[in-house]
Amino acid sequence: MKAIRVHEFGGPENMRIEEVDDPRPGPRQLVIAVRAAGINPIDTYIRSGSYAKKKPVLPYTPGFDAAGIVESAGSEIRRFKSGDRVYISGNLTGAYAEKTLCDEETVFSLPDHLSFAHGSGIWVPYATAHQAIFHVTRARAGETLLVRGASGGVGSACVQTARALGVRVIGTAGSDKGRQMLRELGVHAALDHHASDLTTQVLNATEGRGPDIIV
Repeated sequence: MKAIRVHEFGGPENMRIEEVDDPRPGPRQLVIAVRAAGINPIDTYIRSGSYAKKKPVLPYTPGFDAAGIVESAGSEIRRFKSGDRVYISGNLTGAYAEKTLCDEETVFSLPDHLSFAHGSGIWVPYATAHQAIFHVTRARAGETLLVRGASGGVGSACVQTARALGVRVIGTAGSDKGRQMLRELGVHAALDHHASDLTTQVLNATEGRGPDIIV
């Protein structure tokens, strides 16, 4: 199969498409035929060698998030079968590849109404947003949340999570397109985070009280 391999830490030019052996599942593992792979900032930090918490052994294939089809399942797998649509929350061999090997507990069914592209963007952004909204800030319905950089992957996930919780959301973005996306997501105010009077705009949007929470 084809996979992107990194043989030395550094810039994106160090990523190469190579032929590697197909992964084979252990008893409680699955091989997923990747249809879409998520690209997250952490992938670039690790590839550059600057991410102190995780420095993989070279060479390696980047990528945590993906969605696709179960190609093969280990002998003890009962929840999935070949052909099932799934998304993953991590893997053992890298997501920037035609196939990736996963432990069973990192594989989840992908609902029919979600595309593979949607599935590949679930884990890192939405797990991060969930941690921020529910565990770090302990946001509650009726509070006001300011999300800086809300048009990005994690930012937009924070907006959607907070809105579902009943939180009033103010989001910032650096472009007209980004701010329009935030309006479509239901923010109460979409602001330009490059604006020189951003603080004043935030105060105006909160009737002078300021936000209860900032992420």
